Amino acid sequence: MSSHLQPADIIASQKRALIAGSVGNFIEWYEFAVYGFLATIIAQNFFRLAGEAELTGIILTYASFAIAFFFRPLGAIVFGRIGDRIGRKPTLIVVLIMMTLATAAIGLIPTYASIGIAAPLIITGLRILQGLFAGGEYGGAVSLMTEFAPRGKRGLFGAWQSFTVALGLLAGAGIVALLSVLLSPEQMLSWGWRIPFFIALPLGAVALWLRVNMEETPTFIKQKTEPVLTQKNANLSDTLKTIMIGICRVMVWSAAGYTYLVIMPTYLQSSLHTGFNTALLIAVISNLGFAATIIPAGMLSDKIGRRSVMVFAAVLLLLLALPLLHVLQDQSSTLLIKSVVVFIAGAIVGLLAGPGPAMLAEMFPTRVRYTGLGLAYSLSNAVFSGCAGLIITGLIKQTGNLDIPAWYVMATALVSITALMTLRKDDHLRDLDDEI
Repeated sequence: MSSHLQPADIIASQKRALIAGSVGNFIEWYEFAVYGFLATIIAQNFFRLAGEAELTGIILTYASFAIAFFFRPLGAIVFGRIGDRIGRKPTLIVVLIMMTLATAAIGLIPTYASIGIAAPLIITGLRILQGLFAGGEYGGAVSLMTEFAPRGKRGLFGAWQSFTVALGLLAGAGIVALLSVLLSPEQMLSWGWRIPFFIALPLGAVALWLRVNMEETPTFIKQKTEPVLTQKNANLSDTLKTIMIGICRVMVWSAAGYTYLVIMPTYLQSSLHTGFNTALLIAVISNLGFAATIIPAGMLSDKIGRRSVMVFAAVLLLLLALPLLHVLQDQSSTLLIKSVVVFIAGAIVGLLAGPGPAMLAEMFPTRVRYTGLGLAYSLSNAVFSGCAGLIITGLIKQTGNLDIPAWYVMATALVSITALMTLRKDDHLRDLDDEI
């Protein structure tokens, strides 16, 4: 930050960065939530092939869902390198515009009944573009927010990124739930499902205005004005090793997040035969639990460290995933009991999502932070979030075992606990570019 700025100006810049960084994530996760919550309707409109079972259509829908995640790492590399070289601000503006347009375009696609096989191909193509641009969003947004954060508040500032993810998921679930109440099932299937995608346009316009009016981060400016010889030598192998460790650390966050917050409505409908509106209500409650713990967890990690908070959450998931799922499966469980269960599950995921962004930012120096943390996060999401619906639904179809979601979360928890234990206890106290 320029030395002539007064404390009030610095605080104002920090607030603008926090809002501008958060809003793009809100739109991104709003859209991903909408697609996940509308999976059964999208399956009928685009992936219900003649002679195939309904579950096959859902699996194809999730295949389209998953493929977008596999283009996130490419987006993280392409836009991450741009963001590390020319700045966070211009890069975040570009990815926001493109992501918004790709989202709105999904609402315009004719169905399979109208144009045949072109329909699922077009929607999959747009999902690929969304994945590409979303991959360039996360690393930049977290870099922006943590690089503006005051000393001792990186956990809090990073947690706002995750909190807007929760808001996006809640907004997506809320819009779909509202439409399902206002419209008949026939209207939802025919045209109502398109409305949530069109809503991305006004949201994107507001986000664009906020990003155009924000400043470049002081950490990036300092790094660009340093003499080249004073900067630490870049080491590709060390960076790749750090990225792999980052993937392992956030693996359970990715897997449990999508299992409990996005995939759960379709699992409840297709495997436990829960009604559409009830499944959506349960999804909203799980996301409320998620939202409730994110900011407190980020703040707590500024006090006691990222490792303590995140290991505690991963251990809870390891121990509770199976018992919680069994309560949902129990036909005698009331809606209230199921709501409490998914609220708890969402809250535990929030304990990971709060400190997670700051933890990733602290793993990389400024010169590769946009690329490094974006790639670690997007690769983890590509495999363990994007494929969650595909893996869980596919394994249930093959084995008939309804406990698959819990075993999936538990397996990833074991890996993440091991990786998180390698965190230093004082990482939250370091300056971002201190030697690691």
